[in-house]
Amino acid sequence: MGGVKKTAAPGKGAAAGKGAKPRQKPTATAAKKVAKPARKSPSRPSPAGRHGPRADLGAPIDAFFAKHGGTLRQILDQLRAIIEADIPDAASSIKWGMPFYMLGGKPVCALAAFKAHVNLILAGPDGTFADPQGLLTGDGKTGRHLKLHAGDEIPAAAVRGWLRAAVAHARGMD
Repeated sequence: MGGVKKTAAPGKGAAAGKGAKPRQKPTATAAKKVAKPARKSPSRPSPAGRHGPRADLGAPIDAFFAKHGGTLRQILDQLRAIIEADIPDAASSIKWGMPFYMLGGKPVCALAAFKAHVNLILAGPDGTFADPQGLLTGDGKTGRHLKLHAGDEIPAAAVRGWLRAAVAHARGMD
């Protein structure tokens, strides 16, 4: 009848029936297992990343060239001059942190700079780019690339030929 409720003494009552074990605090190992974050998928993040699109997406390409110096800058400047001379109607902007050159919204090529080399990335499926000297690398699924290190001479004639092929592909003439 009243408002006072009886409680069982520790270790006694319904929960502590015959054969029941008393409650124990979790061990340090158990606590670590609980605190461990869920395993992430091994798949690559989307181009927009986890935090939305890159701040430089669609920006003019001059800032990209300005932040690079030394011999890599010389390679970048030479490739830029070839691209802009051979594809004067290409639109250029930053995508994925590097300058992309596009025709009618389709990629033609891009430039990437790393610590020790520069890549000229050429857009086009397998078989688009003739490479008898074996200068291009990549599997060719969506394109190939030319890797240039400091001191390398740019194969200008080959680059111009590959650019013509990438332009033809972008314009649907291949």
